[in-house]
Amino acid sequence: MKLQFKKMSVGKSFAWIFSIGIMFLSFGCEQPAPTTTNTTTVNANTTAVVNNAPVNTSNTAVPNKELQSKMPVTLPVLDAMFSDENFANELKSKAQLSDEEIQNVKKISREAVSNLSETETDENTGSTRAAMDRADKQIREILGEEKTVKLFDLVRIRWSNGGDEANNVSEDSAKPNSIPTDTRVVVNAPAYRMDVFQEGKLVKSYKIGIGYPEFPLPSGVRKANAIIFNPTWTPPDEPWVKGNLAPGKTVAAGSAQNPLGPIKIPIGSPSLIHGGKSAARLGGFASHGCVGLTNPQVQDFAVELAKISGLSLTAADVKNYEKQKTETKNVKLEKSIPVELRYETIVVENGKLKIYRDVYERGTNTEENLRRVLDSYGVSLDSLPAPQREKILEGLKQMAYGATGQPVATDGNLSANSNSKNASNTNSNSKNTNANNGDGKVTRNIKGKKEVSFDIAELKGKGYPAPVGMVQK
Repeated sequence: MKLQFKKMSVGKSFAWIFSIGIMFLSFGCEQPAPTTTNTTTVNANTTAVVNNAPVNTSNTAVPNKELQSKMPVTLPVLDAMFSDENFANELKSKAQLSDEEIQNVKKISREAVSNLSETETDENTGSTRAAMDRADKQIREILGEEKTVKLFDLVRIRWSNGGDEANNVSEDSAKPNSIPTDTRVVVNAPAYRMDVFQEGKLVKSYKIGIGYPEFPLPSGVRKANAIIFNPTWTPPDEPWVKGNLAPGKTVAAGSAQNPLGPIKIPIGSPSLIHGGKSAARLGGFASHGCVGLTNPQVQDFAVELAKISGLSLTAADVKNYEKQKTETKNVKLEKSIPVELRYETIVVENGKLKIYRDVYERGTNTEENLRRVLDSYGVSLDSLPAPQREKILEGLKQMAYGATGQPVATDGNLSANSNSKNASNTNSNSKNTNANNGDGKVTRNIKGKKEVSFDIAELKGKGYPAPVGMVQK
């Protein structure tokens, strides 16, 4: 199918962002709003042949409650939620919060983000659990036990589906290392990997940067509906906005000061997949809650995403958009593409057992979880030779650490906002419980190894596919 260009006639300039969606402004993650002065909307030719491989509806199920119960909620997450006007209304109707309570929650969330700065440093001072603990403590002081539980439950649901209740987690995706049978994008945060599947076949893989521990990527299923070329950006009024940037003043498309790069792809409130990252940040923390790519990566991904949606978009088309840097273009996909965000630290991949660092401290690297994954492939941990089993368990222990090198509690209490009355004390032995961060900096780096891998004969020919055509920079 060919692209058709239709110039929009607009009298004003509107930014494609949430002006207060700071959580997703990793020097620029943001969520789209209306269009800009030089915005062109590109619609697909309706007579073109469309990919007839929709999401496998037979796999559709209600949202996975176990998955949602482990979603990390921090004050920056809450701050991002308030970018949506409907959120406050839902707090009233579903969590029975008063106007005063809502304003108090909003205030402490805003202050928490305002106190964080973006500083080039190798120090590792913060953690997801510390951020969660602080959120729990402050929210409980305002709301009390019952309303706090309701608030966190509501946030987790919104966080997992991107604000779209129609986005459900499929039964297949709730299984360990599930391989899609449909067309979708799969992101596994602790593996720093994004995969493009078409009709159940892996066609392309990308190495990615993920959200800082204080701004963790969510888990759940979102949707991509459009590709935004040459996006604008409006800096928020935050400490990390530096140099000649003025808070609230739109940075033009194509500007060297625009951190979004040449392309952004909204994937549900308030997350993005976007460019603008350096290759050095791939395979680590790179954003305030978005999937980060380099400019060449995001341009390549745009072509692949369009292709699996049934839209003809070539590398030459992308280059032409790049040449017109000052003109923002909204290219609508031929159909919505599911984007599944996972947090799997124990993965069987192409016959190998891989264990990734628990960087968001969700307590996933346990022997129980290891056995569950192996059992799903018909392999018993107890059946493995003793020396091999011991090495695997030692590797599991090595990966049960957060980004700062502190051990992760594996008792199931993923901080106070895991709905336990006494959970605020679950991580009291951690040096970082009062951080979030105490020095006002986001945690940029990971201390120690990121993964361990084991060859297991019984897993030969089994598991999630190895990367295909991995784009690493």
